[in-house]
Amino acid sequence: MSTFIPRRAPLSVALFSLGLLLHPNTYATETTSAQLEQLKARITALEHALANPLPTTATAPNTPLQQAIPQTTTTANRASVSTPPVTTPHAALGKTEFRYSGYIKLDAIASRFDSGQLNSGNVGRDFYIPARTPVGHAHASQSLDLHAKQSRLILATSTPQDNGKTIDSHIEMDFMVNLENKGNKRTTNGYEPELRQAFVKYGDWMAGQAWSNFMDVSALPDTLDFIGAAEGTVFVRQAQLRYQHGNWWFSIENPETTLSILPSDPNNALGNLVTGASRLPDITARYTHPLEQQHYWSAAVLVRELRQQVGAHNETSAAFGVSASGRYHLTQQTQVRGAMTYGDGIGRYVGLNLANDALVDPANGQLRNIAVWAGFLALQHQWQPKLRSSAGASWFEADIPHHSPLGLTDSAHSAHLNLIYQLQPKLDVGAELLYGQRKRDDGASGKLNRLQLSAKYLF
Repeated sequence: MSTFIPRRAPLSVALFSLGLLLHPNTYATETTSAQLEQLKARITALEHALANPLPTTATAPNTPLQQAIPQTTTTANRASVSTPPVTTPHAALGKTEFRYSGYIKLDAIASRFDSGQLNSGNVGRDFYIPARTPVGHAHASQSLDLHAKQSRLILATSTPQDNGKTIDSHIEMDFMVNLENKGNKRTTNGYEPELRQAFVKYGDWMAGQAWSNFMDVSALPDTLDFIGAAEGTVFVRQAQLRYQHGNWWFSIENPETTLSILPSDPNNALGNLVTGASRLPDITARYTHPLEQQHYWSAAVLVRELRQQVGAHNETSAAFGVSASGRYHLTQQTQVRGAMTYGDGIGRYVGLNLANDALVDPANGQLRNIAVWAGFLALQHQWQPKLRSSAGASWFEADIPHHSPLGLTDSAHSAHLNLIYQLQPKLDVGAELLYGQRKRDDGASGKLNRLQLSAKYLF
């Protein structure tokens, strides 16, 4: 097991001891005999720690370090009803406790698109992104991809303070999304790390990049796909300042407006725009009500301003969203997870931005919000202590505020079914079938059929 204790410590101890032997008077003038005895005791303790690493133990749900990770996708969130808790290697240096965790995952994904194809390296072949499902009347295509880009590394610390509180930090990365598409499958399959989360927590405050407070990660279904119910869930990680009071969480988060630009000439193509003109943060509030036996329900609201600026002229629009989610255990072996979201002008938050926040009317430049409905429902069952399954469905609908078709996605849905076997407490293998369909407001549609095989080792 790896730890954060420096491996060169024995060499430092040896050099210090050699110095004492060669120049005893130098140290005697600055160090009393009592201090030397204390130093010897500390050296002995350090050598003992190096020879006997800290044992791997489970992190209790109420430990300060775990409380520092709001809305984090953990094994407890995504795994089976009766799967034992994941242990986390840890070490202590002074008052600070260090932990690292994560997993290595291999995915083999066979996909069939019935209305076109995605080029090699397209992220839509790595996991299900509804907006990447080809639509139209092109020839069907098939592809096979093997990758380990979902592999993840998490580093965390917890340092107690004299006032009884702790300062906790968390940084997390994977290799899943490469915006510049520098990775390729020709030779080395190298992919750049992606920052997922990076935040610090002190008392009831958290600052940094984390899952949006408008998103409930704990309700996500247990899937081999990176997300699973992609079109039906809120899915956003972004910079924010969050405050917790009891079962309430409040946050101000990074604003961004995504727009669909209606062309003044019908013969021109529809455009997309990320404005970068936001001036007010997105504001969220969430309440979570715990029930018995790990049941819970949660509700959240989102209020935001959409804004576009062209020269000295700017257009704004108020937007809002509401979401409800939860998890309920029907029996000790079976649980239901689900969520429902509605919003007017919150397209960036839902379905991986399957629809934009608003349309820009070419006649007057005004922003016309796009309303969206989305949700998912999943049933998870533990067949045996080491064998589990998840089956579920996900859906999305957008109300495009225009009288004629624009070629924008107005609906999508998917379903999944999997079987996952636990070879060892931290080693899972599984198979999953996924079906997805996307439809545009001009009538064009496309379907995806996918088989995914995965092996995942948690550490």
